[in-house]
Amino acid sequence: MTGRLAGRVAVVTGAGDGIGAAVARAYAAEGARVVVAELSEESGRAVAAEVDGHFVRTDVSDKAQVHAMVDAAVSTYGSIDVLVNNAWGAGSICRVEDKTDAMIDGALSVGFRGPLWAMQAVFGHMKERGWGRVVNMCSLNGVNAHVGSLEYNATKEALRTLTRTAAREWAPTGVVVNALCPGAKSAAFRRVMGEHPELEAAADRGNPMGRIGDPLEDIAPVAVFLASEDCRYLTGNTLFVDGGAHINGVAWQPELP
Repeated sequence: MTGRLAGRVAVVTGAGDGIGAAVARAYAAEGARVVVAELSEESGRAVAAEVDGHFVRTDVSDKAQVHAMVDAAVSTYGSIDVLVNNAWGAGSICRVEDKTDAMIDGALSVGFRGPLWAMQAVFGHMKERGWGRVVNMCSLNGVNAHVGSLEYNATKEALRTLTRTAAREWAPTGVVVNALCPGAKSAAFRRVMGEHPELEAAADRGNPMGRIGDPLEDIAPVAVFLASEDCRYLTGNTLFVDGGAHINGVAWQPELP
């Protein structure tokens, strides 16, 4: 590691498992002080201990808890330089006509409102320092409108729109905002595949590289770049870190009852 994030303070939501945990580990390895924001106290504390970071139990669907997360980062480390909106925990596979209001509301609260609240809360700190990085974890699911996951698709596309809008408005301040669409065996991926095990092998076969990516080896290095000084002139972009799955789209046709 090269210390590319030395002295930076990073808040990573959903950092107790999967991609969030991988990003937290990579950031710490590059010298960042990491706030592990996680709903699960057990996994969050474990990752925080591993990266010598600070754990804050956070339900990102609760505005007060999001504000408390930001306050804890500032009070612990004195500033916030990097925000990674990664937390997810809603949704299930079913047809559009079977989606409930609770499914839609839960997805929007976790995947859109939570990131919005966090971005609003950190912006003043970043603007004051003239430097900031926001990384929003989005998804090819929304871009390709994969079947069965309406609430996830819609929420991730709303987050991409938020990403671009904030990037445009904040461009003069030194705060850059980008979206990362990962193709990785994340915690959410494992949960869905646990419910539909026949889909995992098909997902691997459908990827141009023949595999779904690894959170630490394939996704986290790009998240490091997006948090670094090297990203100073890149904003409002969507980076597809998916083994080429976005090029022609991916065949995703689970059987929906």
